[in-house]
Amino acid sequence: MENILIDTDVILDFFFDRIPFSEDASKILSKCEKGEVQGFVTAVILSNIYYLLRKTSTHIKVTGSLKSLLTFIHVLPTDKNTVVDALDSEFKDFEDALQNFSAQNADTIKIIITRNIKDYKTSGLSIMTPETFLKSFG
Repeated sequence: MENILIDTDVILDFFFDRIPFSEDASKILSKCEKGEVQGFVTAVILSNIYYLLRKTSTHIKVTGSLKSLLTFIHVLPTDKNTVVDALDSEFKDFEDALQNFSAQNADTIKIIITRNIKDYKTSGLSIMTPETFLKSFG
């Protein structure tokens, strides 16, 4: 089974129904829910999603949505080594570096799904858009 890190933008595409991206985001999350792939996020991703969803909804609704997501999405640890790797990296964006090294240090994740491919150009992992991932892994 393929293990993937799903970046913030993809999950927000789903929650905010951002057309045309929400369809692919929904398909990826559905694959995770069905157990066809194992989806992962980080605590940073969840924090960012909470912050942005909270601008348009109540705390109770947002936490309910995140709890539903966590019934089939796993959370990667981000430890001191991950933070140091991110700080020492050539990533221009620290948040992206944290996502990358959380996934990379997990040793079981080889793919990050994001619409911001350029932000991960120094990654040692395979970086795919949702569309590319769905075409590759059907």
